Amino acid sequence: MDKLAIVGNGPLRGEVRVSGAKNAALPSLTASILTADALRLRNLPPVRDIGTMCRLLESLGMGVERGDEEAVIDGSGLSSYVADYDLVKTMRASVLALGPLTARMGRARVSMPGGCAIGERPVDLHLQALEKMGAEIQLEHGYIETRAARLKGADIFFKTTTVTGTENIMMAATLADGVTTLRNAAMEPEVVDLAELLIGMGARIHGHGSDTVVIEGVDRLHGADHVIIPDRIETGTFVCAAAITQGHVKITHTNPAFLDAFLEAVAAAGLPLHLGSDFIEVKPHAGLRAHDIATQPHPGYPTDMQAQYMALMTQAQGSAIIAENIFENRFMHAAELNRMGADIKVQGRVAVASGPTPLSGAQVMATDLRASASLAVAALVAEGRTVIDRIYHLDRGYAKLEQKLSAIGALIERVG
Repeated sequence: MDKLAIVGNGPLRGEVRVSGAKNAALPSLTASILTADALRLRNLPPVRDIGTMCRLLESLGMGVERGDEEAVIDGSGLSSYVADYDLVKTMRASVLALGPLTARMGRARVSMPGGCAIGERPVDLHLQALEKMGAEIQLEHGYIETRAARLKGADIFFKTTTVTGTENIMMAATLADGVTTLRNAAMEPEVVDLAELLIGMGARIHGHGSDTVVIEGVDRLHGADHVIIPDRIETGTFVCAAAITQGHVKITHTNPAFLDAFLEAVAAAGLPLHLGSDFIEVKPHAGLRAHDIATQPHPGYPTDMQAQYMALMTQAQGSAIIAENIFENRFMHAAELNRMGADIKVQGRVAVASGPTPLSGAQVMATDLRASASLAVAALVAEGRTVIDRIYHLDRGYAKLEQKLSAIGALIERVG
């Protein structure tokens, strides 16, 4: 099983390019189920989850031609409505096939999703919405089964803001009979990107980017050519990597507007930044000060940047309070950071990181995707060699991370 070995060696310097957003690419791939025409997606990140989703589409009878950072999906051969357990057990985004399959084929059989063990992420909101749209739903043998001759437009209120729920039902509603209104909808950039793709395919969607999205169902969707937005979480991870090493790094092919709350937090901690329309320049600093954060749905502070920020706060002066309001089990990286010398105390959904504390290289274990990134960030400033185990988590969401970090000066290698 692959591991990452990192030796802390001072400031990072240079330019690093951000890949396309995994969390935008996955729903865009499942949107291909909605049409028999060809859909071209560009700026796809070459990460494990993308490969898994492409194999899932192929298992449904669809044609997939992949390049390094793009794919053409031909939905004309769609013949199966079953998303099998063996393909989707490691990837929660598999549930995004549920809405499109139900909408186009009139039925779906999708394995209950897997993914990172960061807390309860129930799909009940998806199912309640589909049921309100006229679908019959059964749960048995670890699978979700839906049936509907044609989904009907409905007024749907999500009692909890859900990104995948908003995406799933928005896709399903594009082919429904009538108008569907989603209230308390997710406002993340990835949701907006999906809506723009669907509009390019002929869907009628209004209000995306707000908490109320209105979808007027159409009879069919057609193909499109779509460029996936840059990955805001990869962007933020590179910001933390540069900052923790007191480096000078320009992060290109990104969109700072996607990360307002995170950038405000690191700026308040004393990190000098220069922002352009498609880049972020992290400048050297003489020391950071602790700054509190609390994760919230977009446009609040993103939960996917909580772990990396915690690693950064181990090197800041003072005590930073970090509140996790999205997932109840997302502090597993704290114990691993403490093994490296950090001073982090966790009580429930609140962690307090006190610093600065000298970190030392250690054998550590990644527990989920973003936790693995936090350990890599911490290792960049630790004395000696850190070996991160279970980096298959990292490979699910970061494209060529070791090559990118190596290019800006990190001593990092993949070891068996």
